[in-house]
Amino acid sequence: MVYDETSVYLVRETLLTVLKIAAPILLAGMTIGLLISLIQSVTSIQDQTLTFVPKISIMILVAAFLLPWVAGQLVEFALNRLTLF
Repeated sequence: MVYDETSVYLVRETLLTVLKIAAPILLAGMTIGLLISLIQSVTSIQDQTLTFVPKISIMILVAAFLLPWVAGQLVEFALNRLTLF
């Protein structure tokens, strides 16, 4: 199967941009989840909502804090795609 190099480049750059934007938010959720899991192991409390609510809250806060950076990354990505053609 033959692929157009431009299409492969666009998909690669899109996936890298998505990964770069999502990584800080996901890492924050993973870190909080790990900390809460450790606390649950020590205290023997195994409630699912105890992990869900803090993870979602922290991820929303991190996303809100990083919103200007995310917007800048998306604008840069869009401008690069518009100048590509």
